[in-house]
Amino acid sequence: MPEDPIAQSELAALTRRFEEVAGKHDREFGIIKSDLTAVRLQIGNLDQKVEALDKKIDRNQAQIIELLTELVGRRTDNAG
Repeated sequence: MPEDPIAQSELAALTRRFEEVAGKHDREFGIIKSDLTAVRLQIGNLDQKVEALDKKIDRNQAQIIELLTELVGRRTDNAG
């Protein structure tokens, strides 16, 4: 039984469209993957900055507590 040339032509057209769409999806997936990698790096940098800020806040709070502790024992009036 001979093959139908119209069916073969349609099949070839569908195959081309499928391959084009698959290629487009592969490129878009690559772009998304690259963007996600960049986001992960930015989140890592933000985590480091937040950690550094937490340490600075802890140091500042410790200094405030130290200063307040020194002030507690001092007299506030000038009577003598």
